[in-house]
Amino acid sequence: YSETKNNNPMIECLIIDDEPLALEVLEKFINETPGLKLAGKCRNAFEASEQLLKSKPDLMFLDIEMPLVGGIQFLKSLPNPPKTILATAYKEFAYEGFELEVVDYLLKPISYDRFLKALKKFKEQLPAATDLDQEEKYLLIKDRKGILRISKSEILFVEGSKDYVKVVITGQTYLMLQTMKETESLLGSKFIRVHRSYIVALDQIKLIHSDSLVLKNHVSIPIGNVFKQELLDKLKY
Repeated sequence: YSETKNNNPMIECLIIDDEPLALEVLEKFINETPGLKLAGKCRNAFEASEQLLKSKPDLMFLDIEMPLVGGIQFLKSLPNPPKTILATAYKEFAYEGFELEVVDYLLKPISYDRFLKALKKFKEQLPAATDLDQEEKYLLIKDRKGILRISKSEILFVEGSKDYVKVVITGQTYLMLQTMKETESLLGSKFIRVHRSYIVALDQIKLIHSDSLVLKNHVSIPIGNVFKQELLDKLKY
């Protein structure tokens, strides 16, 4: 994976399709989906072979019907292929695709909802996080007694106030001398910024209104216009 600005892993995607419209649609889906990065676009197996020598994408969207070398033939030729989602206008290739242990099989024209379902299947096949990631499960907060280690799973939301942020857990609030941007980068993918002054835990969101959301503890948090679409996109998963 590559790293995002928030130090969260990005899924690098390669598209291989000889149809300009299909390339355009998949590129749009990838660019509009948080956590995905376009590693390259190829119009045939030869371009794809060159691209795979330069980079190692995590996920490959592969058309089946291509001139000279078809997608199935190309996939069989790769000794260690990336995880692959097949795309085609024909249902009859599905069985052969699943024999090759592809992640999913998308029928054209591909809708965004169906694209997201395929992406979810891919994510379910990723190895689970290990205890090596233990340090990332905590937020370190300095206070007068020393450094506190707060479990991120306890954090309900963070509120910004000038050069300070308030980290709120059930029954307790901690102050940190830190910017919202710095805090956002430390919290990771299970949190989202919904306002210039607020970051919330995704699993604490109970209800969303047009300009605010309600957490499970009934606290109301405003939603800023510039953050609204990213919030809605994130909650599609």
